[in-house]
Amino acid sequence: MTRVALPAVAALSSSAGGDFSDSSQSQEAERIARYRLVIEEGAAKGAFIYKILDRETGEVVRQLPREEVAKLGARSSYTAGAVIDTTA
Repeated sequence: MTRVALPAVAALSSSAGGDFSDSSQSQEAERIARYRLVIEEGAAKGAFIYKILDRETGEVVRQLPREEVAKLGARSSYTAGAVIDTTA
């Protein structure tokens, strides 16, 4: 499994002096800096799992695809479209 960690990046506006114009922007910047993106190779060839991790707790904040969907796709019996029954 290959893991690639990327730093979280966000565009923030600042005042003319270069300082944050209010504390809410500063707090938002601190909140965003807590997270990092980790990209893992999935079980299927060419499939990737994207996880946003909290740097302080190690908790997975969000994962795409969700864990249940990733497990489903890893099954040998799974075929694309097998999740939805389109018959009436």
